[in-house]
Amino acid sequence: MKTDDFDYHLPEELIAQLPLANRADSRLLYVNKNSPGLCDTAFINLPAYLRPGDVVVFNNTRVVKARLAGTKSTGGKVEIMIERLLDKHLARALIRASHAPAPGSLLQLEGEITARVETRDQDMYTLRFLHPLPLIDILDQYGQTPLPPYIARTAADIDENRYQTVFAQKSGAVAAPTAGLHFDETMLEKLQAMGVGIAYITLHVGAGTFQPVRVENIDQHVMHTEQYHIPAETVEMIRSCKSADRSVLAVGTTSLRALEACAQANEGKLAVGMNETNLFITPGYQFRIVDRLLTNFHLPRSTLLMLVSAFAGMATIRHAYQHAIENRYRFFSYGDAMLIDSQS
Repeated sequence: MKTDDFDYHLPEELIAQLPLANRADSRLLYVNKNSPGLCDTAFINLPAYLRPGDVVVFNNTRVVKARLAGTKSTGGKVEIMIERLLDKHLARALIRASHAPAPGSLLQLEGEITARVETRDQDMYTLRFLHPLPLIDILDQYGQTPLPPYIARTAADIDENRYQTVFAQKSGAVAAPTAGLHFDETMLEKLQAMGVGIAYITLHVGAGTFQPVRVENIDQHVMHTEQYHIPAETVEMIRSCKSADRSVLAVGTTSLRALEACAQANEGKLAVGMNETNLFITPGYQFRIVDRLLTNFHLPRSTLLMLVSAFAGMATIRHAYQHAIENRYRFFSYGDAMLIDSQS
């Protein structure tokens, strides 16, 4: 398949630049891969699509303030986007600068922090932070919320809360698992009260999620690697759900990717523990765990659009996206949601 097969035109004004007043105010487009019809509804109606015994799986990663600004030793400006924390003082990062810094060069960040460029691998750098504070504390004190590149403004106070899910616990992501941003405490309580299981995985979303597919044929694309953890209680809840012939709803592509990567590595079954995955889900992939997917609308020519096309079918997604554009849905991180049902 060609990358062009996953392209579409999106009017710029449909890219959501700010969150809505309340998390659960967003619209919801219901898509059933086995039915040609689409249903325009509201996110607050999500419980109507679930039954007691179903399990909803969330990604409880927490976004770190991964963006830092500064200068090179030569005086040129740089912007650092941390991609992954490697240890207390070492990180992989993307660097934006007029001239790429060479290994061994020093960067002065936020006027307080010195980082040394250790290595470079294509557009990814390894940086060592020369400061007694652990890197996670440096980012918390000096960093900025890493808004996606399609949000055309600097991060504001509202983003510290709203670009974070209400169930975020495990620090390490540099991008939010955005489908989870729609949920507030009231919705979580409502789902639990009706007998729906609430389960969690952790997948630390990396900056690679925003990297475009630059090759013509998608089978030549090299997928970025992300770390995930699946706890014992989640494995047990999903096993019980499946044995009772109930459905598993993954909230977001990251939750789906963690579950499916784990199953692929363990002969179709879930296993407790931590691992890494560079699983690239494209049309033709056979899903083993997830029955339903709640997701936002994704960028043209992106790996995430390819994933949802694999889950729902390419023609179904093309139809759904065209419908969403014509009906003025809000797109991307702060945008509206889509519920995709793979069951008949």
